[in-house]
Amino acid sequence: MTARRTRPDVVAFDVNETLLDLAPLGAALTEQGASADALPAVFSRTLATGFAGAALGSWFPFRAAFESSVAQVTGLPAAACSAVADSFMELSPHPDVEPALRRLVDAGVRVVTLSHGAPGVAEAGLTRGGVAVLVERMLTSESIRAWKPAPQAYLWAVGVCGVDPAQTALVAAHSWDVAGARRAGLTTGFTSGRSEKVFAEVLGAPDVQGSTLVEVVDALLALPPR
Repeated sequence: MTARRTRPDVVAFDVNETLLDLAPLGAALTEQGASADALPAVFSRTLATGFAGAALGSWFPFRAAFESSVAQVTGLPAAACSAVADSFMELSPHPDVEPALRRLVDAGVRVVTLSHGAPGVAEAGLTRGGVAVLVERMLTSESIRAWKPAPQAYLWAVGVCGVDPAQTALVAAHSWDVAGARRAGLTTGFTSGRSEKVFAEVLGAPDVQGSTLVEVVDALLALPPR
C-alpha cells in the first residue's frame, strides 16, 4: 500500500487519546462517585452516539454526547456529568507526542490537529505539555457541524490547510478515524500504542502503522517524495 503513497506535506493528528491522555477523565469519574473503570465504556458510547446522530442526519456537539454517555453508563446526575466533561480541559499529551511532532517540524512537515471534540481541548492539553508551539493549526470539525469519519470533516481540514488530500496524512489511534481519512483520499497512519492494540481489518488497512507515534511519523517520513 505504501508504494502508492508519498511523503506528506501536512500531517493531521486526532486529539482525544491519540495525542492526549484521557486519564484525568477517569479521575473525575471517581471524584463524582463513579468508577474510573467506566471510562472506556463512556468514551465508546460517546462515539456511538455521535455516529448514530450523523447517520440520522442530526448534529450535536461532542460534549453533549459525552455527558449523555456518562449518564447512561454511570447513572450520575447532570451536574456530575458536566463536571466530568470539564476535565477534558485538564488532559496532557502522551510521552511520545513531543518527539513525534518535533520530528515532523524538523523535517519541514506542517503539523495540525483534527478533532471532532470541543474547541479548546487540544489547545489546553498541548499547551500544558509545552508542544503547542509545534502545531500550526488546531482544528475541530465542530466548526462545520460534522463528526469524523464523515469525508467532509477531513476534506474541510485539507482545504483549510490549502493542500490536496494526497499531500496530507491523518494519524490516529482509532481504526474508524483512519478508515474515514483514507476514504477521503488522505494518507493514513495508525498507532497501536493506545486502547486499540490492532487495526480493525474489516475496515481495510492503514498506509503505515507503529506502536508509538514516533514509529508512525518515521514511517510517514520514509515514504517516497512526490
